[in-house]
Amino acid sequence: MEAKKIKELTHKLDSISINEGMGLLTDLFTGKVVFSTSLGQEDQVITEIIAKNSLPINIFTLDTGRLFYETYDLLARTIVKYGVDIKPYYPETKAVEDLVSKNGINGFYQSVENRKSCCYVRKVEPLKRALKGNSVWITGLRAEQSPNRENMQLLEWDEGNQILKYNPLLHWTMDEMLSYINTNKIPYNPLHDKGFVSIGCAPCTRAIEPGEDPRAGRWWWETSHKECGLHEREPQVANKS
Repeated sequence: MEAKKIKELTHKLDSISINEGMGLLTDLFTGKVVFSTSLGQEDQVITEIIAKNSLPINIFTLDTGRLFYETYDLLARTIVKYGVDIKPYYPETKAVEDLVSKNGINGFYQSVENRKSCCYVRKVEPLKRALKGNSVWITGLRAEQSPNRENMQLLEWDEGNQILKYNPLLHWTMDEMLSYINTNKIPYNPLHDKGFVSIGCAPCTRAIEPGEDPRAGRWWWETSHKECGLHEREPQVANKS
């Protein structure tokens, strides 16, 4: 999509509610709007909005095979509560076997390169399969989550995945999100009440201490940018197709 059209659409989305925005996108891109949920608090908010408004948006999640039990339990409870279908995408068996054979079952602790290889096999590659053939990818990203996300746009072109990326909660604060969750009685991962702010794979996530950065609990042994590759930004260029 051309940059000018993205700008015009962004202006429209910025002036309407989230459910209206997602509704607009489903009208413009019929059958090609998807939402990726990691079952985090932000994603639970979006799932509730989709279900409450019966929006024709396909929801999927990435099951890395190393998630917390609490995450799987929340997935089951969410499907029952909202009556939605959340399709799981799994890593390719051969790729996992080769990864573990080469680096070991917990090789991601040994280097950033090893960790990113694990993230690619278990998350990035399955995501690419989930997004293939679609036009709009809805996420639960918020700007205050990390420095890497502060400069993201409400609507932007994801060059790596060749898809429009809509971040409806981008400018929500933590307090606004928690208030919405409490008001609407949205189920969330109990690990959040134990100091886990950002929850990913069990071996790579810990609770944070008061005052620590929200992303400090992810890959805590690293000094990297704390991203797995799902939301790394590339130069924003228009789609030439």
